[in-house]
Amino acid sequence: MFNEKIKKVALSATAITAMSAGAAAAQEACTNYTVQDGDTMATIAIAAYGTSNYQPIFNANRNEITNPNALEPGLVLALPCEDGSLPNGQSAQEIIAAEEQRAASVKRSSVYQPPIKLVTGNGWAPFADESLNGGGAITRLGTTALQRGGNARDYSVSFVDDWNSHLETLLPLGAFDVSMAWNMPDCTNRTYEWSWETEVRCTQFDSSVPVYDIVVGFYTIPESQYANATTFEELKDATICRMDGWFIHDLEQEGLHNGETITLMQPITARECLDAVLTGTADVATFEVQLFSDTMVEMGLNQNDLVENPYVTSLSSLRFISHRSNPFGKQYLAMLNKGLNEMRETGEWYAIVSDTLREHNEKLMAASN
Repeated sequence: MFNEKIKKVALSATAITAMSAGAAAAQEACTNYTVQDGDTMATIAIAAYGTSNYQPIFNANRNEITNPNALEPGLVLALPCEDGSLPNGQSAQEIIAAEEQRAASVKRSSVYQPPIKLVTGNGWAPFADESLNGGGAITRLGTTALQRGGNARDYSVSFVDDWNSHLETLLPLGAFDVSMAWNMPDCTNRTYEWSWETEVRCTQFDSSVPVYDIVVGFYTIPESQYANATTFEELKDATICRMDGWFIHDLEQEGLHNGETITLMQPITARECLDAVLTGTADVATFEVQLFSDTMVEMGLNQNDLVENPYVTSLSSLRFISHRSNPFGKQYLAMLNKGLNEMRETGEWYAIVSDTLREHNEKLMAASN
């Protein structure tokens, strides 16, 4: 996982502050917007919400955006409202309530079947955090998908922060059936040399359909030579910081190999990566855009301190995984897939994500006051 920290559909703490500051900003946010020549995801987010975090816009328009680095003029984007709902649509809470009422009427089998043991991390708000409703967005998506997929079994959710243990012991030894949620490489792509991590994921684990798509940004000080690199090739020879436990196959696919074409730093936290860039220890920090926005707020930084490169980004799909030795693994993933597909069709997927992010943002606002 952490191979996978993802984050938000609703607004960041700074975005909510901006929206409450004036009706014009709120009106701009809760509308459809036609992309103009020269627009970027970040500039649209700043105009609508007062923050460069554009993951909420990306989430709301995932079927329309193929490359967040290159928006086509004329593309119409739905800019989420303050509560995470879409312009002129039902609120997240209304959709969730309607789907829960429908699901409650489904009859459950009384035939005994083994309980499903789910595991994720903790302290990874808003996606996996015991302090949030349902354990966070990813946890809620997983448990809801099981029910929508026809599960009649009992299930449990555990939070184990040592993500590497999920891959190395917990799933292989059968302590848990499914881990939520992981970035999986394209295992059909053998055009680059696989690292040990990629080899393990592709040969020992099965995965669900995409659960959540994240945008991974690249961040530098404004005056850096890498601030406006237009290709990944131009990042070669840089010292790049990404946290320990995060996936690196996206870098490898672009020819950025640690010790060969780049120097890779892997501290524990995102804050350490941003500190490394600010002090010159690293040239570039790279991780998910929502985490960047949250960390910038926590550190009291703004766009004068660190900027996102507007030309290089990578997309990553987070999934649920099961070890191939698990006799029920494929069955559980099939149920999750069925449930996730239904949730996307009904709008429940987006409703759960935006509702959890709204809750998370309210906590961030309360903490900052």
